[in-house]
Amino acid sequence: MPIKQAAKKALRQAKKRALQNQVVREAYKQAVKAVRKGIDLNQNVADSLRLAQKKLDKAAKRGVIKPNTAARKLSRLMKRVQKSVKKNTN
Repeated sequence: MPIKQAAKKALRQAKKRALQNQVVREAYKQAVKAVRKGIDLNQNVADSLRLAQKKLDKAAKRGVIKPNTAARKLSRLMKRVQKSVKKNTN
């Protein structure tokens, strides 16, 4: 356990930030899962895709994940959606 007052405060801040980061992380993960589930069930995923993009961008903006990670995840998700759209039209 920290002894100095500044170390105690830093520990409190770290716990608080970790909790906030966890909330943001869970939000984008759930949004991405919703899109994937919609793809598997052949549903229209436009709204859930927009929400997933918003959540990923917000996580990157807040520093929960790196911007390139958000871009990579979104790119792979879009690729998957396009593949399912193409499969359903044929």
